[in-house]
Amino acid sequence: MIDKLLAYRAEFPILSSTTYLVSNSLGAMPRGVPERLAEYVDEWAELGVRAWARGWWEMPVTVGDEVAPLLGAGTGEVAMIPNVTMAQATVLSALDYTPPRDTIVMTALDFPSVRYVYDRLATRFGARIKVVESDDGIAVDTQRVIDAIDERTRLVSISHVLFRSAYVMDVDAICRAARAAGALVSLDAFHAVGVIPVDVRRSGADFVTGGVLKWLCGGPGACFLYVAPAVRDTLEPALGLARALHGVDAQRAVLRGQRLGTRFDLGRALLDEQNAITLVHSLWSLLAFPGNGPRPRPRALSLFGSSRLPHDSSGTWIEPDADCPLWLSTLPNDEYLGVGSELVVVAP
Repeated sequence: MIDKLLAYRAEFPILSSTTYLVSNSLGAMPRGVPERLAEYVDEWAELGVRAWARGWWEMPVTVGDEVAPLLGAGTGEVAMIPNVTMAQATVLSALDYTPPRDTIVMTALDFPSVRYVYDRLATRFGARIKVVESDDGIAVDTQRVIDAIDERTRLVSISHVLFRSAYVMDVDAICRAARAAGALVSLDAFHAVGVIPVDVRRSGADFVTGGVLKWLCGGPGACFLYVAPAVRDTLEPALGLARALHGVDAQRAVLRGQRLGTRFDLGRALLDEQNAITLVHSLWSLLAFPGNGPRPRPRALSLFGSSRLPHDSSGTWIEPDADCPLWLSTLPNDEYLGVGSELVVVAP
């Protein structure tokens, strides 16, 4: 039986000349993106400064509405942010870390740039970072994370899918434990959205960050931040545009009749319109795949490699399962050269 998805290969030009297996770094560009970018150039050329009032200004939120179904979120609950580090910093800046609620729980396998902003910035706000370690560098035990959450925990900030191994954390259980302890949860879902089902209503996560650079084929410069309605209007981030605009007469005329973003919207000035346009077209392309709904196909694919691509120091392969759906290599960057021809993608 021929897979219906093969008919969509032509929508990604690079696939005509390349076996492309690096969407974990940068997704392939959909064919229609240049046309959409040309429309942006035309708007700039024809409207000039008036383009701000013709949709550019609200683009962080209107584009966020396009992303929202992939998270199970609603209209107005997702804002676009330039990168996940900035999004997490926005969350971090919204909270108070006065003792006894002064602790942030993280894991040793969270993405380095996210760990960096917490390690360096959170401590300046008076927060205490508690890191849950990994025994094997591949997984983090769920119960260890839950045990780290206590009456001092203000925020649990973890990855939904660990970037090094594709290990899927049990975020539902962790969110339940955090709620029981009176803590908030911020999920880095960069490697989850578009690969596995993500449902903010089911998990109860308070914040979710992610981006479209990789599996969603949306190009660089467009990431997103979901904020749960229950906390959105109760917190005041130090980073954010909407609060800064209140009472600024010069902006009122521009924004009259338009939707102002949430307090967590960093603003149009930090989101390139061309990146947003690329993202929207990419989402339309992916959601057109038969049977996809809000979930593109990569989750159903397994990545195989030769014996030159061991997963750990002992050379042992890790079989994919519900918690680790993809085979991944942990070779140093300089050892990736020349091995691309030995990789194949197989649909089970």
